[in-house]
Amino acid sequence: MRTAADAILQAPEKSLSQQIYDRLLTMLIQRELPAGTVLQERKLAEALDVSRTPAREALNRLETEGFISRQPGNSMIVREFSVRELTEVLHLRGLLEAEAVSLAIGRIPAEELDAIEAGVRRMLEAEKPDPLEDWKVDTHLHGAIAEAAGNALLAKMALELRLKTRMFNLTHMPERFRVGHGEHLKIIEAIRAGDREAAKTAVHDHIDGVKGSIIRKLSEV
Repeated sequence: MRTAADAILQAPEKSLSQQIYDRLLTMLIQRELPAGTVLQERKLAEALDVSRTPAREALNRLETEGFISRQPGNSMIVREFSVRELTEVLHLRGLLEAEAVSLAIGRIPAEELDAIEAGVRRMLEAEKPDPLEDWKVDTHLHGAIAEAAGNALLAKMALELRLKTRMFNLTHMPERFRVGHGEHLKIIEAIRAGDREAAKTAVHDHIDGVKGSIIRKLSEV
């Protein structure tokens, strides 16, 4: 499955503001722009060698989606999500992704499930897992479920919410690595069996596990 960076490189037909949005979003979710970073429209436009209009449009969209917030003087700052916000995001993810996997039953080709499972098992066998590869494998499963659900709005919302928990990846929560991929295998097994209730339960358990680890991590700060 293509990454956000791949999408930028392979989609020249995108508008300039869309390309800037994609680039900034990738930097945000990969923590290249950590919480507290100030994003000034003029400086951003100069750094990217574009006019201020597409830079402003990209920033406005990121503000609307809750990734950044406006400060006095009209500058923007990368937001740090609170425990409450992340808990709410994960609660919604659980609801949406459980519904998505229920709708996706019977719609994901066996060969794609094979590829996803192979990726999960490859990660589990790795001596030193690569966080970016780990994210790619995770994205393949969640993306396949969202797409196969056949509801474009549901898929869009589920995947956007997932991005907001991207900061808590393998680097920040190494204890979730094996457990999380074990949960992925249970989701895949339930999908293969065509068992909607088992698939929904497996997704809920997976999201609850992520939520618990994030809350524990933030409580340590």
